[in-house]
Amino acid sequence: MLSTCQRYRGAVLDLEAVLFDVDFTLVHPGPELGPEGYGRLGERHGLTLDPGRYDAARAAAITSLKRHPELRHDDEIWIAFTEEIVRGMGGDADGARACAEEMTAAWESHENFELYEDALPVLDELRGYGLRLGLVSNTGRDLEAFVLHHRLEVDVAIGSRAHGFTKPAPTIFRAALEALEAPPERTAMVGDSIEDDVEGATALGMKAILLDRDRRHPEFAPRLEDLYGLPAALGLPRA
Repeated sequence: MLSTCQRYRGAVLDLEAVLFDVDFTLVHPGPELGPEGYGRLGERHGLTLDPGRYDAARAAAITSLKRHPELRHDDEIWIAFTEEIVRGMGGDADGARACAEEMTAAWESHENFELYEDALPVLDELRGYGLRLGLVSNTGRDLEAFVLHHRLEVDVAIGSRAHGFTKPAPTIFRAALEALEAPPERTAMVGDSIEDDVEGATALGMKAILLDRDRRHPEFAPRLEDLYGLPAALGLPRA
């Protein structure tokens, strides 16, 4: 008798692998990286940061965020981004830079992130179809250690600091595809950024699905609001 994995594998020969973004796709920042965490960190640097101003400050920082012209991973970009949030929350004073540096470093700590409830079940389900799984993230974190910490069952994990370039640069996607030994036309990418994840992947010939947990892009397609619908969105047969 064929195993469940063997039966499904024969049914989805046009799909061999799935790549995932990490932040806001499989995991989300914990309290220490949020508004209250900024407030506590600000106090240690002599700053009074208003948690109520966090959302507006972060939105403004995103608007002014500039990528490296060659899409190289550059830690300074993220320190400057975080410093703008600090200043936007009321920390426009001496200590803002040091506060931003410490907060940026905190984003590299595995314990400061929490898994979405759908992450592990859906990864397990995709494994049941015989698919190879990988992570591609714009991060300074050691993704291999991150995978172990959160017990993510994936075949490859590539972060932009280790690779040298950030999404949507084609090289970081190609590195993941080569590690998975999967052609782009038989690989899908899932992530929360239209530019980084969807456009970056489709430029190489991959299928791509936007994960829009915050419902910011209701008009976009293909789009999911959680991972539970991913197997169906990928055209995988039901058990």
